[in-house]
Amino acid sequence: MVQLVGSLRKELADSLSTCKVLVVGAGGIGCELLKNLVLTGFKNIEVIDLDTIDVSNLNRQFLFQKKHVGKSKAQVAKESALEFCPTANITAYHDSIMNPDYNVEFFRKFVLVMNALDNRAARNHVNRMCLAADIPLIESGTAGYLGQVTVIKKGMTECYECQPKPSQKTFPGCTIRNTPSEPIHCIVWSKYLFNQLFGEEDADQEVSPDTADPEAEWNPEETAARATASEKDGDIKRVSTKDWARSTGYDSIKLFNKLFKDDIMYLLTMDKLWKKRKAPIPLDWQQLENSSCPQEDSTGSGLKDQQVLGVWGQCQLFQHSVETLRSQLQEKGEGAQLVWDKDDAPAMDFVTAAANLRMYIFSMNMKSRFDVKSMAGNIIPAIATTNAVIAGLIVLEGLKILSGQMESCCTIFLNKCPNLRKKLLIPCVLDPPSANCYVCASKPEVTVKLNIHKTTVLSLQDRILKERFGMVAPDVQIEDGKGTILISSEEGETEANNSKFLSDFGIRNCSRLQADDFLQDYTLLVNVLHTEELERDVEFEVVGEAPDKAPPPQANPDEVNSITNGNKESAQPSTSSKAKEDDLMVVDSDDEGASSSSAAATGATKRKHSDAETAETSIKRLRKDQSATPTDDDDDEDDIIELD
Repeated sequence: MVQLVGSLRKELADSLSTCKVLVVGAGGIGCELLKNLVLTGFKNIEVIDLDTIDVSNLNRQFLFQKKHVGKSKAQVAKESALEFCPTANITAYHDSIMNPDYNVEFFRKFVLVMNALDNRAARNHVNRMCLAADIPLIESGTAGYLGQVTVIKKGMTECYECQPKPSQKTFPGCTIRNTPSEPIHCIVWSKYLFNQLFGEEDADQEVSPDTADPEAEWNPEETAARATASEKDGDIKRVSTKDWARSTGYDSIKLFNKLFKDDIMYLLTMDKLWKKRKAPIPLDWQQLENSSCPQEDSTGSGLKDQQVLGVWGQCQLFQHSVETLRSQLQEKGEGAQLVWDKDDAPAMDFVTAAANLRMYIFSMNMKSRFDVKSMAGNIIPAIATTNAVIAGLIVLEGLKILSGQMESCCTIFLNKCPNLRKKLLIPCVLDPPSANCYVCASKPEVTVKLNIHKTTVLSLQDRILKERFGMVAPDVQIEDGKGTILISSEEGETEANNSKFLSDFGIRNCSRLQADDFLQDYTLLVNVLHTEELERDVEFEVVGEAPDKAPPPQANPDEVNSITNGNKESAQPSTSSKAKEDDLMVVDSDDEGASSSSAAATGATKRKHSDAETAETSIKRLRKDQSATPTDDDDDEDDIIELD
């Protein structure tokens, strides 16, 4: 007779009380997960999160209260979880999981790792650490009403990086600076402007008109005379935005006239830009002030942040925010810099006002502060119920692993709406590792197309190895027969190489580089393919990342921008459209972005059994009936998977 401890078999309950698990992230999913773990019977838990508690977290991260604002999420989550189960042994780290202290040996002390993260870099890193330590990883994510849970095990399943993820959308510099056509272009411009004026200047975030715009094809010498600068400000030369702002003492009106009048007039001299576009309309502070109404109305109803100010209201908001930010700079002292934060009111006011004024100039509908904040902070509304469902599914998959039933684990998608079979939760079989994965393949290798005469060693390190391929501290040597060290993770050893071009080290077309990250226990061979034909503003291309390797198209593209916990990266919807059959779950892998190999055949036996241990329906592939020949009429029987 099976002995039960609560709803679990005694052997499993004993295993939970002795095994050690790691939870990475103590936010929306992490709070729910930690509570679930202690209530299920897990006794030895370690949780890590670098973040601190913000007021905006309190509506869904229920382990936190107002009195906790500003404190460590991991530490407070531990204290709150212990109130559910005082006998649990929970260790909290207020730190980044990418800290070198958390090496492969650190990961090896756990029997299971559960991710509750909100950014891709940390996900990639944990994926690699679990592969190196050969520890099962349960990956998860939410995006609004969408959610996803999947299991990753070295040699058995796809890793997190087997399938390419959509890169963060970027915009050409000339679009941002010269010809914005969408509100997001103006919001990106205003964030760049904040850094140019108050933060750390970045040459790639210039906000002045781009005279090198290939579409303009103009002659500055012939047309410069037509750009008449404000008489009040004098002849404004094209100098650094920050230098010019400092020279005016951050005078808000002079800044306004330069950004929204003089620079726009300068743009108007680029005739060809406006032959097929509506030309922008310069704004003048004095004219707006003279024509403004004392009680200028806002459009929209509801909360103040959801109302859209009129043009003069945006001007006043711009003036007030500039003055506040100027005061903050002065308080910090000479050479100080401010860091843009969506939760910093003056910074958010500045971006809202600057973006809306630019939208008005380029004939776009202005946005509320709430909308601007959502776009500027890449915010996806986080929903507590979604986090709770996903956290529950994480624990259920964990119970399968601890029961020795790895083969019954699956990927589960949470949909926004039921499909035609009235299913919200769509389980899919786990795919095997991809032979082409540059992380979990037996010998990871990539080919990168770049210009060896223009790509610096620093760009190779930061933009390619760290940013694109997720390394933390790469060491690179050239396979030239001499083992020339190009990049060393030891501080100061190869800094002199940073500004040099790859060609300076004898790197040429078809050269090979070996990149090692000893923290991640990861080696990547990089084949260099020299080209001088990259598109403008493109530093490099990874060969083979094209449509055949991209994720399959989704049925509803508006809801598939997947990221987790407010960072659309991991959650993808499933949209199966098959008719309902009680004992079947039909998976349309093309619509779900899930398993592409979960096929079964016509006439297959269909059974359903409940799983008493996990209260979870598990998935197993049906063997395909070789004698069956599917036709269009057999569509209802395609992609059947067995529930047992």
